[in-house]
Amino acid sequence: MATAAFTDPRVLTWGAHPRGTVGDVFAEVSRRLHRVVPHDASVWLATDPATGLPTAPTRSEHMGGVCGGDARACLRVWELEFMVHDVNLYRDLARARTPAAALRQATADRPTRSPRYRELLEPNGFGDELRAVMRIDGNPWVFGGLFRRHGAPAFTPAETTLVAGMSAPVAATVREHARAATPPGAGDRDPGPGLLVFDDAGELVSVNDDARSWLDEFPPDVGDAGGFGVRLPMVAVGALMRARAIAAHRDHGMARARLRSHRSGRWLVCHASCLRRSDGSVGDTALVIEPAQASEIAPIVAQAHRLSVREQQITQRIARGQGTAEIAARLHLSTHTVRDHIKAIFEKVGVSSRGALVARIFAGHYAPVHLEPGAHDRIA
Repeated sequence: MATAAFTDPRVLTWGAHPRGTVGDVFAEVSRRLHRVVPHDASVWLATDPATGLPTAPTRSEHMGGVCGGDARACLRVWELEFMVHDVNLYRDLARARTPAAALRQATADRPTRSPRYRELLEPNGFGDELRAVMRIDGNPWVFGGLFRRHGAPAFTPAETTLVAGMSAPVAATVREHARAATPPGAGDRDPGPGLLVFDDAGELVSVNDDARSWLDEFPPDVGDAGGFGVRLPMVAVGALMRARAIAAHRDHGMARARLRSHRSGRWLVCHASCLRRSDGSVGDTALVIEPAQASEIAPIVAQAHRLSVREQQITQRIARGQGTAEIAARLHLSTHTVRDHIKAIFEKVGVSSRGALVARIFAGHYAPVHLEPGAHDRIA
């Protein structure tokens, strides 16, 4: 049970700042959390805040066959998440008033009502699961799961409340990492789009050499996929299952996620879509990995700098070369209000000119951008 000294979620996250990696944050938060919410296994997944798909990094502790290295089990985890009705789905917790819930509580202590419990938790010796979505400003940045073995006490409402209270602090800490940029060297040459094709059972049936190169950019999360010797990151598995759910009209949105390369630190995008046979049925699924466009990364970087929606709108218009008067007219604001917003944006991002702002938000994660000195440096 949680002691009074540790019931404030800030105690659990204080000091877990982005001086290391997101993986380091997960390790430290998990270590502290274990002291106040005892558990036998856990999983932590970074997510794309726009689509809610798992990206990278991930951290798995004592998960065994529940997405702990077995490719088929991991595929089934995300198939159940996107294709099967169940309690405490991550997408539901992301929108819920309380972004954490325990399985035994949600099923009135009848966990066998949950397909996830019957297929994955019970066979692997787990008796309860506490899931949480770490979100801030309405956007999910982390999925987390704690597990207890059969025979251990169920997670209590107090423990669920404690974990829910960690949501914003953990999300804010992970969000901070989107500020950092590690652009590729000037001589680097990217592979072309990486293509992987999976059959309707989720087995890899074809892969190009470019995909192998991109997969080397981040650590694998699940085991060998078929006879190709390719180990997949969690983002690929999640995008694959989301695409199939969309094609089956069981989900909506995009099977698309942005993630940071483990090796180079640059941003990549992974997106999947289903192919249809001549009779209209769902066939193979194509998954593509390629560099993310600056326009795709700008919203994440803007959120990392804690820009408001209005400040993001103004930043986008500055990037288009619009002056203060034009921005004011298009957004139906006074020029004085726009100037105040720009000053606030400069302070949050840590720049002193429009050119530096554009480079930091839109181009800082790519090759150096050369802007004509003084072209848009003035606030007025």
